[in-house]
Amino acid sequence: MESLDRKLVHALQIDGRAPFAKIAGVLGVSEHTVARRHQRLRESGVRVRGALNRFRLGHHAWTLRLRCTPDAGPVLAQALAKRPDTFWVHLMSGGTEISCLQQVETADELLLDRLPRRLVDVSAHSILRGFASPGTWRGIACLTEEEEAVLRPDFAYEPPTELTPLDEQLIAVLQADGRAGFAELATKAGTSESTARRRVEHLRKTAVLELQLDADPALFGFATQARVWMRVQPRHLAEVGAALATHPEVYFAAATTGPANLVASVTCRGSGDLYRYQTESIGVLDGVSEFEAAPVLRTLKRAN
Repeated sequence: MESLDRKLVHALQIDGRAPFAKIAGVLGVSEHTVARRHQRLRESGVRVRGALNRFRLGHHAWTLRLRCTPDAGPVLAQALAKRPDTFWVHLMSGGTEISCLQQVETADELLLDRLPRRLVDVSAHSILRGFASPGTWRGIACLTEEEEAVLRPDFAYEPPTELTPLDEQLIAVLQADGRAGFAELATKAGTSESTARRRVEHLRKTAVLELQLDADPALFGFATQARVWMRVQPRHLAEVGAALATHPEVYFAAATTGPANLVASVTCRGSGDLYRYQTESIGVLDGVSEFEAAPVLRTLKRAN
């Protein structure tokens, strides 16, 4: 990927709805160039999507690990990817494992009792604290701190409120296209443009609506991905999580319940880099007593 495209991708990661004119000013090119490059990126599979952060509404986030027979893996993964409450659905370990995240209002809503019988093992762990997310992934970072500061949204964050039917309609449109204009949002949601603008801005300020860069890391040269589970001594958990958040290989990391109390998603340029990352980056962290990695065969769903 060309240098200008990488900078544009990083800009969209910082603020997925930043106007092209603002991005152009930071990158030192014309607005027309940014618009043209953005369209080309969309055609290659790089998109901005809105994501509903139900955690901010008091819901619970869980990470699920499912082991199944080889014939059941792809079918089950596809079924999970179609659910509105799941995201980051990975088919792993040659098709015999699935990992996904789920957001539910209560633990009773977990889909464990609705899974097929061809599962070998199921584990579900509540996410207690997030350390890294795709929005903070440093693997594509190439702008200077000053450029990042210009692009970063200047929000005074507000406490979340209950979603209205209009909010849900707006979020549904943004889940398909996070850069949908306010005129399009107003038309599809059946409201005025000013109301659409006000509600979207409110949802962003409350962090109920997140804008996520939806792209395969392989497009940026990171062809090897893995899901990682770590057992960390409790007194070291916060510092290990904070350390992972600084690693360019890590695009998700969170503390969870269960014996493996830290889960992460990592992406490397190849299997050799994954080995080096395990031994030279994770292996030197104090408090990590056990480590397990499962290679990601295919990602069926990213943002929710």
